[in-house]
Amino acid sequence: MYKEFYQLKENPFNVTADPGFYFSSEHHNEAFSHLLYGIKQRKGIIVLTGEVGTGKTTLCRKLLSKLDEGVKTAFILNPRFSDIDLLKFILKDLGIKGNYRNKFSLINALNEFLISEASKGGNVVVMIDEAQNLKVPQLEQVRLLSNLETEKEKLLQIILVGQPELDDKLKLEELRQLNQRISVRYNVPPLEEKEVGEYIEHRIKKASASSEINPSIEFTAEAIKSIYKFSDGIPRIINIICDRALLAGYVNETHTFDNRIVHQCIREVSLK
Repeated sequence: MYKEFYQLKENPFNVTADPGFYFSSEHHNEAFSHLLYGIKQRKGIIVLTGEVGTGKTTLCRKLLSKLDEGVKTAFILNPRFSDIDLLKFILKDLGIKGNYRNKFSLINALNEFLISEASKGGNVVVMIDEAQNLKVPQLEQVRLLSNLETEKEKLLQIILVGQPELDDKLKLEELRQLNQRISVRYNVPPLEEKEVGEYIEHRIKKASASSEINPSIEFTAEAIKSIYKFSDGIPRIINIICDRALLAGYVNETHTFDNRIVHQCIREVSLK
């Protein structure tokens, strides 16, 4: 609705996990480096956590887009199914075809695939998003998959991505063997106050028809401070507020977003 008015080619504040809008904050870059290190060094099980809306899925999609062709990947978005179904989804995402009727045949097919890829110098990554929803049997299956290895290296790198509840679940007594096998961990915090203005500017620039900073959209320093205070630096909430602000600005035919507009939008979205 407001794209033409603000000279935009797309909506800058969609809440979808679009890697094209990935913002290189200090902590997101650290998280990216941790994940990449875990994959390249074949560390086996890697855990990435963070509060809802901190950009974990966007980060993961960005990572997958940067891996070279020698890395085969499976990305499981919402693992609300049995441990056998989890195996089936992994095989399907990796392109492993066959009529496998039980857990043994599924794991055997996966192992053969992993050995074949390793013999060619390749690597295989399984990324499971919303991993806090995994039940104990599924997480135990993850541990068993991490045992697929040669004498020198892990054949399969497994990245568990989830909310902080994932850490609590991994501390359960029945999952202590899995918890001990986690080689790389990183928790993604919200954006810092000084990064919020940069984040907003970054998304507007990415969405603008021109590659230059869009002169038709300006958030005042006070407005940015209010956005940070309300959102606690969580990108998804920042997006919701800014999207609402652009709509309000379009209706009122203004290109400057001050505290008055932002506070009005905050009241309307009623997130807290």
